[in-house]
Amino acid sequence: MNAAIIDFTEAQQEYVAKLLAQRYGKQVELQLADSEFQLNLESEELTVCPTLYWSERGAQFVVYKIGEDRYRCQFFYSATEQFGTGHDEYDDIEKCVVTLLQVQSDHERQMSKLSSAATTISSLEGDDYQGPLVI
Repeated sequence: MNAAIIDFTEAQQEYVAKLLAQRYGKQVELQLADSEFQLNLESEELTVCPTLYWSERGAQFVVYKIGEDRYRCQFFYSATEQFGTGHDEYDDIEKCVVTLLQVQSDHERQMSKLSSAATTISSLEGDDYQGPLVI
């Protein structure tokens, strides 16, 4: 049986809240949750991991604490639109959160450009143009 993973400290929560306030220019509500992970691929055992959750600008964010100074993260819009940062694990909560925010910001910017391009093409083609479906 896996040893319990210690919750996020008050200092870690405050630090993440500070990073979010810097990113969004306002206080963002952080919620504590628990998530289950299969941390050992050789075992089917699930481990309960402390999780920080917040929602902002249409995206949901989670940072999982999977061990002492070990974190995973992702953001998502729905069950079918989930995104990671390209890193499986971080050993620094600041790098984890900042990278997560940067990747989501880049994704948001790309989606905005796609949406803008589709609107421009639509206006050039007239009202009958249906264009490709952007998912």
